[in-house]
Amino acid sequence: MGDSSLVRTGSRRLGPGGVEIGPLALGLWRFTGTDVGQNAALIEAGLELGMNLVDIADVYGLDWGGTGFGACEENLGAVLRARPDLRDRMVLATKGGIVPPVPYDSGAAAMRSACEASLARLGADRIDLYQVHRPDMFTHPAEVADTLDGLVADGLVGAVGVSNYTPAQTRALAGHLDAPLASTQPEYSAACLDALRDGTLDLCSEMGMVPLAWSPLAGGRLMAQAGEDDGGVRPELLATLDRLADRESVDRAAVCVAFVLAHPTAPVAIVGTQQPERLEAMQAALGVQLDRNDVYDIVEASEGQPLP
Repeated sequence: MGDSSLVRTGSRRLGPGGVEIGPLALGLWRFTGTDVGQNAALIEAGLELGMNLVDIADVYGLDWGGTGFGACEENLGAVLRARPDLRDRMVLATKGGIVPPVPYDSGAAAMRSACEASLARLGADRIDLYQVHRPDMFTHPAEVADTLDGLVADGLVGAVGVSNYTPAQTRALAGHLDAPLASTQPEYSAACLDALRDGTLDLCSEMGMVPLAWSPLAGGRLMAQAGEDDGGVRPELLATLDRLADRESVDRAAVCVAFVLAHPTAPVAIVGTQQPERLEAMQAALGVQLDRNDVYDIVEASEGQPLP
C-alpha cells in the first residue's frame, strides 16, 4: 500500500472539553429483548471493547419485535438499575423529536417532555448527549435551540446534537444555539455515501462536530452473500470489500466499518448487533489497513463509475 492507513482508531471528543468516546459505538435500535441479564451482558461486552458511547432513542421499540414507543429505553433503564456500575462507564446518548403518527415535533413543550420522559425510562438524572432525531420543518430552529439550551442549563443534558439533518438545517440550528453542536448523526456506509457528497462531513470539518454514522453495514445489505437479496448493493462493491477483507484477514463487516472510520473527520461507527461475539468481530476494524487507493476503490465500486 502506498500510504499509511487512513483508518482513525483513536478517541474522539464531544465538543470542546467534552467527554471522550471510542471510534465504535453501541447502537440499541434493536434492543428489544427483555432479559435483563442478557441485555447487561451485551452492554458490558461493548464497554469492555471500548464502545463507551451507547446510542438509543425514545422511538426505538416500535419495530424489531419491540413492545412499543420507549421500549428500548425501558430495557436499558432496567439494565442500569440492576447494574449501576455500567452507567458510570458509558456515555449515554438518546434522541427525541419523533412523535408517531405526527411524525415530528421539535416544539418547546414536546422536546422538553420527550427528554424528561427519556430520563424517567432510563432511570438517569442526566443524558450525556441529547440529539434531535429528525428535523421538524415546521418548528423554527430558534425554538429548538432555546429548548436545547434550556436542557443544558438545567443540567439534564451534557451536550446536544442532531440526527438526519441536512447541512443547511444544521447551520440554521447552530446559528441560534448557545451550546455548541457536539455531533451529527447521518446514515453513512460504503453503500450510502450521501454524507460524503452532500456537505454533511464537510460541515463537521468546519464546525468540529463528531459524525456518528448509523448503519455502517447499510442495515445488513453489505453483508449479503452470493444468491441472497443484496438490497440493490452493487456486486462490484461487495467484490471490492471481499478483496480487501481477504487481504486483511477479516470479515467483510470489519472492512465496511474501517471505511467509515477512514474519513478525516474521524466518524464514530454505530454498530447495532445484539450479539456480543459479533461486537468483537466489529472491533477487528480497528486493525484494518486501508490506504487512499483502497477507499477510492470502494467509492468507485459503490457509485458504479470511475472518479474524474
